[in-house]
Amino acid sequence: MAITKLPRSGIADNSINASKIEDGTVAAAEISGTVSAAKLNATLDISGKTVTLPNTSVTSGMLANTTIANAKLANSAITVRGTSRALGTSFSLGVDVDWQSVVVSDGSTVTTMAAGKGYFVNNTSAAGIVKLPTSATLGDTIAIKDYVGNFGTNALTIQRNGHNIQAVANDSRLSTNRASIVLVYVDATKGWLYKDEHNVADLQRNLFTEATGGTVTESGDFKIHKFTGDGNFVVSQVGAGTGPAVVDYLVVAGGGGSGGGGAGYDRTSGGGGGGGFREAKTCAAGSHSASPLETPTGITLTAQTYPITVGGGGAGSTGGNAWGTKGSNSVFSTITSTGGGQGGSQGGGYGMPGGSGGGVGGFNHGPGGQGTTTSATSGNSPPVSPPQGNNGGGGRYNEAGAGGGGATGAGSSPSGPTGCGAAGTGGPSGAGATTTISGSPITYAGGGAGAGQSGNGSAGSGGTSAGSAGSSNTGRGGGGATGGTGAAGHSGGSGIVIIRYKFQ
Repeated sequence: MAITKLPRSGIADNSINASKIEDGTVAAAEISGTVSAAKLNATLDISGKTVTLPNTSVTSGMLANTTIANAKLANSAITVRGTSRALGTSFSLGVDVDWQSVVVSDGSTVTTMAAGKGYFVNNTSAAGIVKLPTSATLGDTIAIKDYVGNFGTNALTIQRNGHNIQAVANDSRLSTNRASIVLVYVDATKGWLYKDEHNVADLQRNLFTEATGGTVTESGDFKIHKFTGDGNFVVSQVGAGTGPAVVDYLVVAGGGGSGGGGAGYDRTSGGGGGGGFREAKTCAAGSHSASPLETPTGITLTAQTYPITVGGGGAGSTGGNAWGTKGSNSVFSTITSTGGGQGGSQGGGYGMPGGSGGGVGGFNHGPGGQGTTTSATSGNSPPVSPPQGNNGGGGRYNEAGAGGGGATGAGSSPSGPTGCGAAGTGGPSGAGATTTISGSPITYAGGGAGAGQSGNGSAGSGGTSAGSAGSSNTGRGGGGATGGTGAAGHSGGSGIVIIRYKFQ
């Protein structure tokens, strides 16, 4: 007879264990209904056993209102466009980018962008600067949007950070209001290309001036073209944006030659005037030191050939009683510097006007009596602003020759005794002008010192001493010839043209 129920009182506590139950004697079919929790201990130990549930045992309803932590999953994140994203977080794909908070420009802070992101740029206070990533791979995408709508007023520069942009090794510049662009990286040759463009006038690249001609050197981000003789400045590409089309210049004319020293007493020579000196320094040409004669207005280039004329120095007189020769003009574009005025002599008397005026020669007689001072010789002739030079010194009868004028100072009258046969010391020359436009400080366009019989005038800064010629490509006036010797005069130094601009 089958046993259907054991009385509780017939079984002592802890008396039934695994050894008391024969394998296979208790089968699922022999258990009717459900074994309730009340029939089981509070703790059910099935360690070491495998519990197999049917595929349909766990339903969606059983998981309702239940959270499974990411840490309980084998894969708790996914990777989107190279960025790991935790499961359960939200982000926007946008147009292939994840848009960031607004970037506010202050004119100096540089925001380095990252692939897969978009940037709203607020350029209200100043022109903005953003930088492309250091490294990039095929398909990397970056978007930029004018947040305020004033890139036309405060442009945005995109620094290339070692990559090409539009296949060119130049930064880019957005300068139209409400501009929007999307850049995608291709390879080292093309670099970042514009994939999507809106309200953008010119997305080619930030152009820099490209030109040839003369002797070319570099100083930081600037190129310097130096012409010591006639030539051509050939512009093949005009700059734009931070590579502007405006160039700085220095144009110095040839210095004037001095007069001769007469064969008799009191017949002395005036120094030649310095060549006209004209210089422009703009904000676009770096921090070099310009002369006091600088103008802030440079030359705005177009793509063409600019003939360059470098003026020669004027010849000194060939005889003792004659003037020297005026220096020749130097020319670049609309800028003409006038040659220095020639110095006078006993026979030729007065000096002549020019970029700077030549000094007056000595006389052994004249109106007003011995020692009377003659008028100075005009510099800055024809007149320009800022002035290209100064007056030559006035002579004194029966005395020595006057100094020629220089770019920043006038020539001086001679000094000494007024008696016949006792001509005194020649007049000092006018000072020249110093500039570092070529990369180092050089003084140009000083005058030539006047000569006497008792002594010669001193050379002002950058000027030429009496008895010597002006150095080549300095625009200095020739120094006067010693009086009473019948010596020929001395030539002035030739001029120079220098052009400076930003090339990178």
